[in-house]
Parts: sequence; structure tokens; C-alpha cells
Amino acid sequence: MTAPDSLPLHALTEDNLAAASPDLLRAMVKTFADALMSAEADALCNAEYGQVSDERVNHRNGYRPREWDTRAGTVELAIPKLRSGSYFPHWLLERRRRAEQALISVVATAYLLGVSTRRVEKLAESLGVTQLSKSQVSAMAKHLDEQVTAFRNRPLDAGPYAFVWVDALTQKVREGGRIINVHALIAVGVNADGHREILGLDVATAEDGAGWLAFLRSLIARGLSGVQLVISDAHMGLVNAIGATLPGASWQRCRTHYARALLSQVPKSAQPWVATLLRTVFEQPDTDAVQAQMRHVLDALEAKFPKAAAHLDAAQGDVLAFTAFPREIWRQIWSNNPQERLNKEIRRRTDVVGIFPDRTALIRLVGAVLAEQNDEWTEACRYMGLDLLAKARLHPIESEIDDTVLPTELTA
Repeated sequence: MTAPDSLPLHALTEDNLAAASPDLLRAMVKTFADALMSAEADALCNAEYGQVSDERVNHRNGYRPREWDTRAGTVELAIPKLRSGSYFPHWLLERRRRAEQALISVVATAYLLGVSTRRVEKLAESLGVTQLSKSQVSAMAKHLDEQVTAFRNRPLDAGPYAFVWVDALTQKVREGGRIINVHALIAVGVNADGHREILGLDVATAEDGAGWLAFLRSLIARGLSGVQLVISDAHMGLVNAIGATLPGASWQRCRTHYARALLSQVPKSAQPWVATLLRTVFEQPDTDAVQAQMRHVLDALEAKFPKAAAHLDAAQGDVLAFTAFPREIWRQIWSNNPQERLNKEIRRRTDVVGIFPDRTALIRLVGAVLAEQNDEWTEACRYMGLDLLAKARLHPIESEIDDTVLPTELTA
């Protein structure tokens, strides 16, 4: 085997495109990697491959094969060997991104536990991984679990967190010889610098008041403070949990989810009209206009659909909680849509697994995805301007949480 003198990128691309090869990307990765290793080996020898030079300090001694798992698939590399000393490309030791590590470790853990072997092998191959040893899986899982645990239990010291979005994602887990549904509880907030921040993650057996209460208490114990508004769907027990742990904070019922609930109160033929009518409430320029339009909508519904009118009348205080804050941020706080985009990214990863082998694996994967998202938000532009946050904080909090000692550590 000879080392390439230069990178034949043009010829490589032309040949693969002419043959309509599906392995173009993998072949390009291999060519780049082989050329890079050859250059690094030449540098260690202080002379190019095959070159006669008085300055040469070492010689090549063949190659050793190595499989490299990449997103383009498993690439067969030929790593140069040296007559004296050793060479190994440092970039092959670079750790995968956390979410990719987590996904692979979860799939591999399922394989080791004997969960649907053929299905797991197929999933692993779709990730570009042809083999993983038990020791590799254990080391990867340990490293990830330490990272995710530190992330979940870090102090929330960037507050006050004026706005908090919470949601629950249902996932399937094997437990006690059965497949059960559990709920991943997730909280996102806007910190004092105007950036979004992942506040917490926990897994609850039931999406009830006890689960939400424990989750919110753990956030407060870690430093959550200054909450003005909590935005969410009408999860069972959540509103009472907010009242018990965050006195003075308002609850904004997601307008998107509420619209679906309201439409279920009228015949299907009338749903487009009711949906359009409800949207007019959110198109008003100020709080007084919103309140006036809501009264108009209630009157219109009362004339045709009294049941729907009563439903909206009972919910209007929660649906219009956003009007207590500056008009400029209404679109950001009147629904759970920002959280839904995060949920979509989580589901993109969890759908690959389908059924998690245990709760630890679920927390590992979702926690890794959330940690990566948190890093991206930290480096991104502010979600809310500092001047708008200052105006929002003029909305008073009636009282503060008491000094009850709360647990700070979260466990799987």
C-alpha cells in the first residue's frame, strides 16, 4: 500500500458521481482521513513517503486497519505504522457529540439486554456503527451519566427567571418485565441575561400533581427564583403545583392547546369559524382591546354555542394572562410553541430508540440533547431584550416561597 502524494478529490468525486455511488460521502471522508494520516506520519519521519533524505529520523513500516464509525457510516482506515515509536491520529480519539454518544449508548445497552436484537442492530447500522463492545458501551454510558447528572443538578444562578415554560413528554420504558409509559418533565426559562436556559429534567411515573410538585420544588431548591409567568398546557395537577411552589406567579395556558380544546366543544362544520373568531382576540394592539374583543367573542359564541361560550369564559383569565406583560413579548409568552420546537428535537432522537431499556437510558439521552441545546442557546442571540425583561419585572410577585429545606439532587 502506498501513501497518496496528493488528495485526488476531483477524480474521486467525478468517478463516484458518474457511477451514481451512494457511498460518495464515505469515500470522501476516507480519502481525506488517509491523506491527513499520511501527512502526519511524514512529519514524524521528517521526510515524505519514499523520499531519500539525510534529515529523515524514522521510516514507515506498513499499515494497520482500523474501523472508524462516523455519521457517514463505518470507514475502513489504514493507519501508518513506524519502525520506531508509534503513531495514532489524535482526532480518532475525539469524543462524539453528547447526544450522538447517548443515542449510541442507549441502542447498545438495549442490545446488551437482549431487547429486539435484530431491530437494535438495524438501528445501530443506521447510525453508522457496525460494532460496539460491552466495555465501550459501559465507558460511554458512565461518562455521559456523569455529564448529565452534573447538568441536571447544577445551580440555577443566572436568575431571576421571569418566564418559565414547562411540558411533559410521554416515553415508553421497560420496567418490571412490562412496557410502561413514563413522563419526561422539562422546564425552560429566560434568565437575567435574556437567554433561554434549560432549567431541569426529571422522569415521573404519572403526570399528576405529585410529580409536578416534586419537580418544581427541585428547581426552587437549585435556585429558581423571580418567576413571573409559567407557560404550559393544562397538565393535570400542574396549576396547583405552581400555586404551592411559586406564590405570586401567574399561569399562562398555551393558546394553541386551548384552541384545540375549545374547538372540541362545537360541531366540526363550525370549527373554522370559531378558530378565526378566537384568533381575533390575539390580534389586538393592547390589553384593553384584547379584553373588549374577548367580550365580543363570548357574545358571539353565546348566541350559537352556549357550551363553548361557557368553556371560554371559564378559561379566559388563564388564556389572557400574557396581557399583564409588555406588548412586545406577547408572541413569545402566550403559547408553548417555543417548547414544542424543543420537544420535536427530542422526539427526533427518542423515536430512533422507541422503547427505552430503563429510566436511566431515557434520562441519559434526553439529558444529553437538552445539554447540547442549552450550549447552543448560551452562544445564540438573546431571546428577550434586557429592556423588555426589566419592564416585565415591574409585574409584582405577591410573595416569596418559604424557607423550607428542599432536596437539591435529582436521581434517575
